[in-house]
Amino acid sequence: MSSVPVHLAVDLGASSGRVIAGSLQNEQMQLAEVHRFANDPVTIQQSMHWNVHGLWADIQTGLRKATQQFDDIASVGVDTWGVDYVLVDDQDQMTGPVRHYRDPRTRGMMQRAWEIVPRQEIFEATGLQFMELNTLYQLVAARLAGEHSLPIADGFLMMGDFFHWLLSGKRSIEATNASTTQLLDPRTRQWSSELISRFQLPGKLFQDVLEPGSNLGVVQPSVAALTGLDNVPVIVPATHDTASAVIAVPVNDFASEKPNWCYISSGTWSLMGCELDRPKINQTCAKLNFTNEGGIQGSTRLLKNIGGLWIFQQIRKSLERREAAESWDVMVERALAAKPFELLINPDDEAFVAPTDMVDAIVSYAARTGQKTPESNGVLYRGALEGLALRYRVCLGMLETLVGNRIDVIHIVGGGSQNELLCQMTADACNLVVVAGPVEATAAGNIAVQMMGTGRLGSIVEARELIRTSFGTKQFDPQNPSGWDDAAEKFNSL
Repeated sequence: MSSVPVHLAVDLGASSGRVIAGSLQNEQMQLAEVHRFANDPVTIQQSMHWNVHGLWADIQTGLRKATQQFDDIASVGVDTWGVDYVLVDDQDQMTGPVRHYRDPRTRGMMQRAWEIVPRQEIFEATGLQFMELNTLYQLVAARLAGEHSLPIADGFLMMGDFFHWLLSGKRSIEATNASTTQLLDPRTRQWSSELISRFQLPGKLFQDVLEPGSNLGVVQPSVAALTGLDNVPVIVPATHDTASAVIAVPVNDFASEKPNWCYISSGTWSLMGCELDRPKINQTCAKLNFTNEGGIQGSTRLLKNIGGLWIFQQIRKSLERREAAESWDVMVERALAAKPFELLINPDDEAFVAPTDMVDAIVSYAARTGQKTPESNGVLYRGALEGLALRYRVCLGMLETLVGNRIDVIHIVGGGSQNELLCQMTADACNLVVVAGPVEATAAGNIAVQMMGTGRLGSIVEARELIRTSFGTKQFDPQNPSGWDDAAEKFNSL
């Protein structure tokens, strides 16, 4: 057992979760995976739910394993995906199921919401990108459907807050995840009481937001008895996983007015954006449908949500059902061997949000857009990756317009940074240097904020320097940028 102080990051993504131990050793951050588990939604009566009870059981298993491996656990904190929420009542019980952001109840809800409050007014109040899955439209769907869970609720918790509540017994709403709801004013980092009132949502649910680095107190006794985390503080990180990942981008500045770098937090989703010192809420931002989400210490994450590796992952799921699935490495090899630009896929097309079968959806999409039916799995794989790189190219131009500055380098962090073919495609499509890594950006950012919350690190710049010297990166230089021009023109016409 190690006696070095260890911080535990519970890192929950849209497809898997981990408990990761982080420590400082020889002036470097060391990360060790303690426990990994699946995060699979369940469908009940045509409704898609998160299995939060299973996740909580797995989290406790991971925390128990950690106490068996490490003597000195200094803190614990949770980061998760955004937009989804849990409602609890005055007896500290959940009031209903926890819906998945891909649940069909939000279809058409943006248009219904705009009938109540015009689109432009919503944007001016929140600066947020319009997506059907946003918390606002989930809550509007719940109210219009007369869901019983809403009127009996006494509290509202985002997903990270929910697990912090289970750990500490204390309710809180952390700022970076609250900023994904489309109900928060990014300038004041306070709830928009006017929007909440006009949408007839219960105002009592929305308590004041909490900044990353806050201490919720120690793990509550019932959880300590099950996990061994006796007297361990619960330190709130940037609970939105992208906010934590951006903290780990290996640069030597923080929240400038006109940054010359951008990031792609790459996983099931790709979040591409810049870190700014203040929100950009103007007509250009509204037209380009970018979002102003909260970052650490009052910073703004100006970004666009992109479909990410979701299509690539779901192709494999479709092939599993056909008993024809191949390993991730083989998929990349077949993509590399396939002819370039045989199939152009827009990862943000509505057909790919939640199809019953991704391969069938791609075949239908090809027909609808006047393209040939994919002739091999390699064409499917390559099309999914090339489509992402081409979407990055489009978003890069939008970012440069919004920040009024040239972007010189793209930092890809997260699990997708391991896909070297996608990294090289991104460098070529965007004609920019790509720096890939760290892979465990979200966990590293989570741990760094816990270290700040316990006084072991003093600033974001110090945290970034620690992360930069602790984890390797790989640089990808453009090799054939001109070869992407024709494909980009065709892609833009889809």
